Amino acid sequence: MLQAVITTIQHPTSSVIRLTEFLAANDAGLVIAGDTKGPDAFDLSSVEAFDSGRLTFLSIADQLASGFSIVDSLPTKHYCRKNVGYLEAIRSGASCIYETDDDNAPLDHWTPRGQWIKTPRFAENATVDNRPTWVNVYKFFSTDLIWPRGLPLDQIREPSAITAVPNQSLAHSAGETGEFWAPIQQGLADGAPDVDAAWRLILDREFVFDCHESVMLAPGQWCPFNTQTTWWWPAVYPLLYVPSYCSFRMCDIWKSFVAQRCLWELGTGVVFHASEVVQERNPHNLMRDFEDEIPGYLQNHELACVLESIDLVSGVADVGTNLRTCYAALVSKGIFPEKELLLVDTWLADVQAALLQSTPQA
Repeated sequence: MLQAVITTIQHPTSSVIRLTEFLAANDAGLVIAGDTKGPDAFDLSSVEAFDSGRLTFLSIADQLASGFSIVDSLPTKHYCRKNVGYLEAIRSGASCIYETDDDNAPLDHWTPRGQWIKTPRFAENATVDNRPTWVNVYKFFSTDLIWPRGLPLDQIREPSAITAVPNQSLAHSAGETGEFWAPIQQGLADGAPDVDAAWRLILDREFVFDCHESVMLAPGQWCPFNTQTTWWWPAVYPLLYVPSYCSFRMCDIWKSFVAQRCLWELGTGVVFHASEVVQERNPHNLMRDFEDEIPGYLQNHELACVLESIDLVSGVADVGTNLRTCYAALVSKGIFPEKELLLVDTWLADVQAALLQSTPQA
């Protein structure tokens, strides 16, 4: 069964209610991780078609009683509480995890996705001199000046070309019908798309992306993705981990870089889809966001360089091991503190236990 996962400190927003309506229409479930601030229960009875048995709301008390070892070590008042939601979805036997936020409402065409992609477009490499190859995927869905949060600022105006010819490194991922395996897929968001504070401070406006065919990145190509409307399949569930000991505005972005590096060892890359949600953005202090993004502005390129320099192991069986290797390298370079690696170890043990306890659902 498809399980959607969010974390929230609010009572049901209009976006969550709309999401629940779509989940009900597709016999999917919803897991919500709460925090110390926010409701002790979550009432979705207004969505008549949604079976209350498909809702799992995890208050802090519920999380402490969940049996997951990581619960006691995760900071509170932090987005990393979403890790507990992922673990609960895995333990429930989720065949796919769709993660989103409480201010993202599905567009009319929103529908559950499959992990095989047919005839996507592909990005051509444009960077040389043995430097990381950055791709501004937003350019393939708009001719306006816009870039995803986490893209190095010196890459904003760099050319990005599109092609129908797949990268050779993806060739062995093609199925018999010409499809490509894509166990992590990101949808774009209209309204208030996921951009950095620099874009909002200078260019902010309501935004609608063009509707174009999906784009698949190849091993060696970087583009940040987020946790706002993202699809994950079981082979890569260990990569769901949200780090705790970095800036709030970078925790999901740095998660995405680690996940991409590990995807390369599976002969695949992230797929980006045209908009499937509209974000009705919760209030933000843009200058505070800018301050919180400074570690990313200064370190995102370095982080990619570190991840490119390490040796990982190919194959699905070593996805968790590769995740740990990535964080160990980032800890050794001082990007994360040592205590992040302790959390990673606990997370991986919890994922393994959750998989053993899970009962696949229709």
